[in-house]
Amino acid sequence: MGKDLPLIVISHGYGGDSLGHRDTAQALADGGFIVVAINHPHANYADMSQANGMGVLVERPADIKRTIDFMLGPSPDAASIGPRRIGFYGFSQGGYTGLVVAGANPDFSKLPPRCADPKVTDCPPADQRRPFQRIQPPRTWTHDPRVKAMVVADPLSTVFLTADSVKDVKIPLQLWGSQLGGGQDAEPENVAKLAHLLPDKPDFRVVPNARHLSFLTPCPSVKSSTKPSCSDAPGFDRTAFHKEFNAEVLAFFREHLMDPRQP
Repeated sequence: MGKDLPLIVISHGYGGDSLGHRDTAQALADGGFIVVAINHPHANYADMSQANGMGVLVERPADIKRTIDFMLGPSPDAASIGPRRIGFYGFSQGGYTGLVVAGANPDFSKLPPRCADPKVTDCPPADQRRPFQRIQPPRTWTHDPRVKAMVVADPLSTVFLTADSVKDVKIPLQLWGSQLGGGQDAEPENVAKLAHLLPDKPDFRVVPNARHLSFLTPCPSVKSSTKPSCSDAPGFDRTAFHKEFNAEVLAFFREHLMDPRQP
């Protein structure tokens, strides 16, 4: 397989799964990266039993750390991975996950109430919803300095709206936002504010006419176009966008993880 190859860990969003960004994963694998995409326990497409609890948000960064531990330890690919060439890609709550891994400390008090049942699609007004399941935030968050570069798309940003919350995020970061939004707690204005608050200026891109879910892999057929996850704004070509998007993500990771001048 090779030696000292870079590793990218992919984290899905709310209700997503390990296949939600398969075209991006394929582009990275074709480009010489080892790629692993995970399902976050009890908060993925097949199991949403704890998806609306704060516990899942606390555990998400720990899921990434455990994945890296495995890939560098008992994994059969461990001998091929360069331990100083680890990157991360995350979308929506996966973007939140990456920011915490990179050193951010979220403020959960900024999260609005949510529907108690993750299967409910027609939520009552916010003042009639059950509060977001509260637990005491941890004294220390799971950060992982082994991650050296990161791409995040439309991250959950509500919990990172102060400079103090992101002051320790110092790694190279490419941040993507959708112009039209539509993601829970990933409003375009908050993503833009996050870009401004990060201490090291990120490579910030706003995708014209894109909705939040436009970052998911293109749908395979016309019949899928009616699904919410496949619905784009009129005139938006998700397939064409992903071709450009994947090329930019690949170039970013190559610059920061494959450049022989990198330590």
